Amino acid sequence: MQPVLGVARSLTGRRWLWRAGEDRVGLGIAQRLGVPEIIGRLLAGRGIEIESAIHFLEPTLRVLLPDPSTLTDMNEAAERLAFAIRRRETVAVFGDYDVDGTCSTALVVTFLRDLGCAVHFHVPDRSTEGYGPNAPALESLVARGASLIVCVDCGTAAADVLARMHNRADVIVLDHHKSEGVLPPVLATVNPNRLDCRSGLHALCATGVAFLTAVATVRELRRSGYFLGHPEPDLLALLDLVALATVCDVMPLTGVNRALVRQGLRVMARRARPGIAALLDVAQAHDSPSAATCGFGLGPRINAAGRIGESQLGLRLLLCEDPAEAHELAALLDGINRQRQQVEGAILEVALAAAAEQAENGNPVLLVAREQWHPGVVGIVAGRIKERYNRPACVAALAGGVAKGSGRSVVGFDLGAAVIAARQAGILTAGGGHAMAAGFALDQAGLGELHAFLNERLAAAASLPSSADLVVEGALTVPGITPELAQHVARLAPFGNGNEEPVFVVSHARVVRSDRVGRDGSTIRAIIEGEGGGARLKALLFRARDGVLAEYLLGPAGTPVHLAGHLRAEDWNGSPQVGLVLTDAAAA
Repeated sequence: MQPVLGVARSLTGRRWLWRAGEDRVGLGIAQRLGVPEIIGRLLAGRGIEIESAIHFLEPTLRVLLPDPSTLTDMNEAAERLAFAIRRRETVAVFGDYDVDGTCSTALVVTFLRDLGCAVHFHVPDRSTEGYGPNAPALESLVARGASLIVCVDCGTAAADVLARMHNRADVIVLDHHKSEGVLPPVLATVNPNRLDCRSGLHALCATGVAFLTAVATVRELRRSGYFLGHPEPDLLALLDLVALATVCDVMPLTGVNRALVRQGLRVMARRARPGIAALLDVAQAHDSPSAATCGFGLGPRINAAGRIGESQLGLRLLLCEDPAEAHELAALLDGINRQRQQVEGAILEVALAAAAEQAENGNPVLLVAREQWHPGVVGIVAGRIKERYNRPACVAALAGGVAKGSGRSVVGFDLGAAVIAARQAGILTAGGGHAMAAGFALDQAGLGELHAFLNERLAAAASLPSSADLVVEGALTVPGITPELAQHVARLAPFGNGNEEPVFVVSHARVVRSDRVGRDGSTIRAIIEGEGGGARLKALLFRARDGVLAEYLLGPAGTPVHLAGHLRAEDWNGSPQVGLVLTDAAAA
């Protein structure tokens, strides 16, 4: 395949390749929907057929929301929850400390409280309790009166611990992590990734599973006539939590997830949940919330509490009903996130250097570990390594002869399955996850064996290029980049995993002038003109404190350059504007 504009190695070391698509299908979509042909081509490049294109551009829950009963054990879970609501039982919710765990816990707690149940909750401390249910916490919840325990974003791999609740409390698991085949002996395990589930809903995060469980429970209560004397809950108001979790857990933004996130962002924009409104304020997210707002603005601040702070802080914020208190909690999370960035920065340089040596030696999987690394940030560092070297990456913190780590993967390489296989092989004392992320623990002495096992399991990753290819979907001229075109492209949002934001190239552009802008000067604003001069366009490079792109843009003006980036529709004093958000550049 010939590179776009002949760019085999850009300034960031990437090869530019066209996204494959069927032009005939793209033209058919454009004609059927009355959209520009380039929009039809973008949809065709995503594998969208003519008949389903309208549901991609206008995803609705009415069309895309599945019957919850297609999930194995869903009917049992809904019936037990409905029984608890009718009896006003005390219910406990056991969650996880990441964004998906926090959001799914908040969703279930809110749903049950709105329907009259007394609800306790517990989010384990990462350093002292670790991931998943533990006996002391469950015992404490039962002692506080819980007759039903709902585990969210965890529990599938906790058969031994959950077995202790037999005859003490009923247990329901709402999870999405890969199953090892041995399910916990509980009332219901609703998990689209359990081996015997035929729902096909593998891409749901735990908060999505929890939302479908709420839908099924309301349906069960409606069947029994419960709402003849009680008000029905507003389930759509919970979708801001579903959108936040789906984006931050890097679930594919296709199918039902697309409808859940699109509607959830609309709910988020209303700022009805004080905790999310406060988070939007501290993140300085003044525009309508987007998937990027969730992934870069809100998610890291919630995650920071579970990584290096108080694990329940994010949940307290999402459940908070007092705006003033919510702003105090959001400010506290913002400060913890800044601390997290400092801790991460202290580790990153050493970790990248160690990973570079492994990458040069041809390892399919990169695994680095050190003493005194904070276990709460190793997952983020693994993500940075994965982005830098385009390989599945694992990072572990060592303490007392034990290694605790996290991994992040690239598309097409199921790290969660590999980690589960390592656990089944006796290499790990604990481990699990999903395709793109996993966690694990083992004796420090076994790290070499683990690395060899993962290398063998994911050997095909050795053939990946050192930098991920940049997939380009169109070539534009500066005069052709209009607000109208940007608004059409924006209809393909929300963008993220499985529906990446389209990248366009402008060839032989010239940077007329550039400067640093923003509160901390980490954004570069450049004015560019196309080949032959004439029309000009604003281009922005974010997170540009340093790096080759920043150096190039701030260098001598006038040198021809190929630019690649995303189109952004803007509004300036009531006037529609358009900008190019840069992702890469190459010498022309």
